Amino acid sequence: MVLVAAGDVADCSMAGAALTSELVADFPDATVAVLGDLAYPTGTAERFDACYDPTWGQFVDRTRPAIGNHDLDADDGAPYYATFGEAAGTPGEGWYSYELGAWHVVVLNSNCDRIGCEEGSPQHRWLVDDLADADATCTLAYWHHPRFTSGMNGDEARVGPFWSALADAGAEVILVGHDHHYERFEPLAADGSADPDGIRQFIVGTGGAVIRPRVREAPGSAIIIDNTWGILWLRLTADGYLWSFLTVDGRGADTGTEECHD
Repeated sequence: MVLVAAGDVADCSMAGAALTSELVADFPDATVAVLGDLAYPTGTAERFDACYDPTWGQFVDRTRPAIGNHDLDADDGAPYYATFGEAAGTPGEGWYSYELGAWHVVVLNSNCDRIGCEEGSPQHRWLVDDLADADATCTLAYWHHPRFTSGMNGDEARVGPFWSALADAGAEVILVGHDHHYERFEPLAADGSADPDGIRQFIVGTGGAVIRPRVREAPGSAIIIDNTWGILWLRLTADGYLWSFLTVDGRGADTGTEECHD
C-alpha cells in the first residue's frame, strides 16, 4: 500500500500546491494524507474553492485529512469538514482511524488550545481505546503540530500524551506539518531521547505554502530540507515501510527503509 503526504498546502499567491499536486497525481492508487493548513491564509470556503480544490482537491475521494490551525480559523473548521465530509471524522472532533493494508492509521486533532490533547481528555481516551482495539502489526499516526522540530514554531509539548500513548502501543511513524520544511528524525522516545525502539517523526510542511528555514537543529534530527516543496511517499508493507521525500524538481531527496517493531 502507498501513502503520500504533505501539509501546509494551498496558497493562491504561490505555485507550490500546483507543483506538488503533480507529484501526487503520479500515484493514482495512493491514499493521500493531508497534514493540516490546507488553504491560506485561512481555510474559508472561498480559499478552499480557489486554492485547494484546483490543486489537491482533485484527490478528495482518496484523501484522509488532519485539521490544522489555519483550517480552524474559518468558522471553527466548517469549510474543512464540508470539503472532506465523513473522511474527516466527526465535525468538531477531527480524530478517527482507518486500516491501510497491514497498517493501522490514526489521525488526531493537535489544535490543543481548541480541543483537549491531555491525558483524560475525550480525544486521548479515544486514542488509548482505539490503539487497544487495533490488532495490526504496524501503526502510523498523523496530525498537524510537531512534537519535536528544528523549525520556527518550536516543539509542541501539548501533543506529548499522543506520543506516549502511541509509544506504549509500539507505533512506528508519526507524520506532521505546521513548520514549513521537511525533516526526518531518528526514532525517539516520548521524552525526545534516542530510542531504537521509538517512533520516527517526519515533518512534511512542504505542500505548497511558503517554505521557511530551520532555526536550529533539534536533538534527534537526521535530515532537514528547507529549500523546496515536496511530498513524502511511503510504501507500507506487511512488516515495514519505505520512504522517499520527493521534491518538485524531480529528485528523491531522502530515502530509506525500516522494519516495524516486533
